[in-house]
Parts: sequence; structure tokens; C-alpha cells
Amino acid sequence: MNAIKDKIEALVEEINAHNYAYYVLSTPRISDFEFDQKLKTLETLEHDYPQFVLSDSPTQRVGNGITESFEVVKHKFPMLSLSNSYNKDELIAFEQRIKKLSDQPIEYVCELKYDGVAISLWYNNGHLTKALTRGDGQKGEDITKNVKTIKAIPLKLKGSYPDELEVRGEIFMRKSAFERLNKKRAQEGLDTYMNPRNTTSGTLKQKDSGAVAQRELDVFLYSVHSNDRLFSTQFQGIEMAHQWGLKTPLLLSKYIAVYGSLDGVFDFVKHWENEKQTLDFDIDGVVIKVNNIDQQKALGFTSKFPRWAIAYKFKAEQKHTLLRDVTYQVGRTGAITPVAELKPVEIGGTLVKRASLHNYDQIQKLDLHLGDCVYVEKGGEIIPKITGVDLQKRSLDAQKISYIKHCPACEHPLEKKQDEAVHYCPNQQNCTPQVIGKIEHFISKKAMNIDSLGKETIQMIYEHGYLKTIDQLYDLKAEQLLPLERMAEKSVHNLLKGINASKTMPYPKVLYALGIRHVGETVAQKLCHQFPSIEALKSATLEELQNTHEIGERIAMSIKGFFNNDENRRIVERLKQAGLCFKHTESVKKSKALSGQKIVISGVFSSMSREELKTLILSHDGQVVSSISKNTSMVVAGENMGPKKRKKAMDLHIQIVSEAEFLNRVNEKI
Repeated sequence: MNAIKDKIEALVEEINAHNYAYYVLSTPRISDFEFDQKLKTLETLEHDYPQFVLSDSPTQRVGNGITESFEVVKHKFPMLSLSNSYNKDELIAFEQRIKKLSDQPIEYVCELKYDGVAISLWYNNGHLTKALTRGDGQKGEDITKNVKTIKAIPLKLKGSYPDELEVRGEIFMRKSAFERLNKKRAQEGLDTYMNPRNTTSGTLKQKDSGAVAQRELDVFLYSVHSNDRLFSTQFQGIEMAHQWGLKTPLLLSKYIAVYGSLDGVFDFVKHWENEKQTLDFDIDGVVIKVNNIDQQKALGFTSKFPRWAIAYKFKAEQKHTLLRDVTYQVGRTGAITPVAELKPVEIGGTLVKRASLHNYDQIQKLDLHLGDCVYVEKGGEIIPKITGVDLQKRSLDAQKISYIKHCPACEHPLEKKQDEAVHYCPNQQNCTPQVIGKIEHFISKKAMNIDSLGKETIQMIYEHGYLKTIDQLYDLKAEQLLPLERMAEKSVHNLLKGINASKTMPYPKVLYALGIRHVGETVAQKLCHQFPSIEALKSATLEELQNTHEIGERIAMSIKGFFNNDENRRIVERLKQAGLCFKHTESVKKSKALSGQKIVISGVFSSMSREELKTLILSHDGQVVSSISKNTSMVVAGENMGPKKRKKAMDLHIQIVSEAEFLNRVNEKI
């Protein structure tokens, strides 16, 4: 039996090596016939001796199962997107922002920005155990079964590696594979797909992994994440991943480069903007990252993006078409969005029929007339937008577009604040799109997650007068719902069960669900840490709100405006009576050790992350502030604290304490 086990292990190792040579290095070492014979031998042995099947056997790649749903899993490290730039000036501004935060020399890594689907791969003891989509950046869908069918992704790493490891990259479909797929579909009388990117995304969400296995998906992996310090630069991390047998941009050195100044970055960008059509896969720009890992940590993150990386987006494809009309949409906050109705035109592989005009200022800037021949492109190659008008094709009797003065839904006069570009309908309680939009937001997956209640059902219950405000969800009764169309006993039971289950949602989710203008998920979490109950948030002053990390005047004014409204306060009280959570249980204070103290943290810390340090300060009743002023109580300084911050603190005679000293002080006071 040992001889059989050894033979299976040897075949697995040999076939995996041939797969790596073929799918990663593009240098096949044996013929397809020889490869197939070895694979058949392995399959036969594994069939006869299933106790010896290895987790990294190439036979385990073959899609042979149906996934009914994809589990949502929390990322080990947030999977943030990148801020975008579109010209040299914006890259220069990016460098200037970095230099304000770091006086050290800066080195940049430039990589291609692959137009695919972001993926996170988890390896435990060298074996691929999980593959997650980006999702919302905090959680992603588990598509491991489908990803295992992609032969460019190793099921087991090579060489020496840490016990736990996460690798991120982009899954995509090569142009040649996309053409083969569409040719096959056309021959079978099926509709062809529009573009490789959308096809890749749809493929990875297939419930049948067998279908995924046939799609010839590919991958490039470009970042390594671990709790251990494995390398000191971004480029070293990619080199290490390459040694583990992962498919990285190092496969061809021209796909990645390191530069000591922006001049090299500009050359890399210019080269690939001219040469992108020569590639067998789509790219939509270049990603520029600070190479040094310590500098990355010191620079940190905004609520959405890393400060140490930026995407340079290539100029988008542009087409011209006819502007047929302008319609207006009403959002849940009352914001009015004008929408251009276009003669359909294909851009970047998708059919564009409509484009947002954003606001009145945009219409004025473009000087739009009905019947204009307009230039349309996909902003960031995603969202269609009008960039100009061909004035030579405008007819003499073309009618200039006049912005509406009344809400298209309720006829209420519109309002526009002096410092904002958007018009609003102030009729929050009686404007149907606003009312329904607020309810849809409240029940959404990221908020109260009442998935048994859909848009059509909300509309129907609203029209019958049972649901005019979000608090009335918790008053709904079976006897009200059962007579309604398509509301069988089981669906009513599930709906009421889902509403009742939502009462267990934590305070940050509930606060986000209220739909306060400018208060997204991240802002809601920060507010809950700083103000651990709804009463504390309601009574907070503008100054206290603005002292919350990354909460500016606009958000603070919006929060005060929300709670100054009698109807909003009534709804919150009704939701409290219904049993919703309006206290942040995770932020119950451990002590008052830092009460009243405003603390700035700066630099890189050894015993904990910056976020963990912030949480510690908040849990002891302190406040974390982002900038040094005369009101700052102390600065906690890690390694590589910015010299400008240090000088400002010293000039203002503000205490600067080390990480160890700060932790000792807190422990002594508890």
C-alpha cells in the first residue's frame, strides 16, 4: 500500500509542476497527450484508493458540484479600493500629500491595473483553503469551489512559507479565451457576451463549478498579507509570492517596475497607455504604490482608500450619440438627479442608453439642448457620462434644457443650498420616492438586512397605507398583509420573522439604517465608538461631532439637522420602543482613565495596529483627533513619527509619549 501512496504523491507533484509550467510560465514541458495519460493514471489510482487522495491533487480542480448560495465571510484585513487619478497633476498632488506625512525618500512600485475581479486567497500550511471576493471591503463571498478550478492558481504553495497567508490579485479572462467562448456560443445559437470583465464576474458567481472550469479564467497576484513581518517592501512581497509558485506580474518584468521618482512613473504610464492594445488581456490603467512597507503603515488609510497607493486611469473610450431627453430621479435623501436619455450606443462592450448629468451646474456647463449630438464616455470606464457637445451638429431650433423647479414626484418646490450643487425636494414625509427609498435603505443588506422584504412588496404595502415611515415596519400584522396580492401565509410568516430578527442588529447598523445624509457605514461605526448611545449622539455639540476622527463640518451639520427634526426624533423613539439596539455594546467604557483627553496618534506601532490603539483610547473614554492643536492633550508617538507633527507638538508644549509609556499610563489608571 505504501508503494501506491508514494506513486500517487509522485504523480501529484509531477502533474502540478507541469501545470505550473503551462499555466504560469507558459512553457509546456510535455505534450498534451503525455499530460493526459499521466492525469488518467492518477485518476484511476485515486478512484481505487480514495484514502490516499491529496488536497492539492490536480483532480480536485475539476468542477463537479453545485453551490446553492455563497457564504459571506469577513476579510482578515480590509480589502479597500483605490482612489483614482487621470493626469500628471493628480499624481504630483498624490506625491505632495505623501511628503506632508513623511520626510523619508519615496520609492514607487508601478503595476498594470488589470480589468478583472479582485480576489483574496487564503493559504493555511501552504494549502489553498478559501477564496473571497472583495464584496463591500469588509466582507466578501466565499467562491473557493469555483476558484479552485482556475489552473493558474496553485492549490499548494512551493518552498518555505508562513503557516497563515493571504494573497490578493485579479482574476480575468484573456481576450483570446473570450473570443473562443463567444465563437462557441454563436455556433450553439446562444447570445454572445459583451466583454471579458463582465463575463469573468458572472463566471465566478456560477453555481456550477463545472461551468467555471470550462471558461479558461486566468489570474495575476500582486500583494501578500500576513500578521508576520515577511518583507520590508512591496516589491519583495511580490518576489516572495513568485517563489511560492504564485502567478505574479514578475512573470514578465515589463508588467511591474520600481522607480525612485515620478519621472519613472510617468514613463511607465505613458508606455502602457500606448501599448495596452498589444496585451492579450484588458487593463484600464496603472497602479502606483509606495514601495516601503513601514512608510505604508505610517501613511495609513482614509475611510475608503490607502493613502500610499493610487490608480492612474487611462483615458476612457468616447462615442457620440443623440440626446433624446432629460428625465429626473428623486433619491431617498430628496436629491434630484437629472438623467440624459440617449440613443443607445456601445461603449467598452456595453450598451449605453442613459447617463447621469449629476446636477444643474453640469447641465449649464455643457449648455445642453434637446437633440444635441453628445460625446459619451464611461467615467473610470464604469459609469457613463456626457463630456461634451458637437455644436456643429446642433439644429437652429434646438430647445435649451431648463432645469425643473418642482419635484417630479410630488410637485413640491425644490431647494438648493448655497454651498451645494444639488437640488433637493424638502418634502421628506410625503414624497413617495423618498419614503420608499428610505425604507429600501433601512432594510438593505448593509443596514437591517431584512431580505424577506423586496422592493415590489414595499411599494404594495405603502400603497395600502400600512407603511409610511420605517418605524411602521415593526407594527405590521399578518391580518394586514395576508389579503394583499402574492402574500401567501408562508411569505407573510417569513416577512414578519425577518423584521423581528432585525431587532438583533448592532447599533452601528441601526444608525446607518436611519439614512442620515452623509452618514455611511464607516462614519456610522466611528460615531458609535465616539458616542456609544443614541442619546449621546443626539446631545452632541457641533464641536464634539467634528472632533470625531474624520467627521467634518458637513457631516456634523447633517447629523444635527437630522436630530433637530421632530419627525425624525419621533421615529427614533418608536424604533427604540420596538426593541432596536441604540447602544454600542462593544464600546462600553472599561474606565474613565482618559476622560476628556484629546489624543493624536502618529507613526508606526509595534504592539498593536493604529486602529487597535484608537479603539483602546475610545474604550477608556478618550477622544482620538487627527491634527495637533492647542486643545490636544497628548501625542502618542510610534516609530517614524512625522517631524512636522513632532515640531508642532513641541512648539505648543504638548506632551509626546512613546507607545510603551502610554500603555503603562493607561494600565496604572485602570
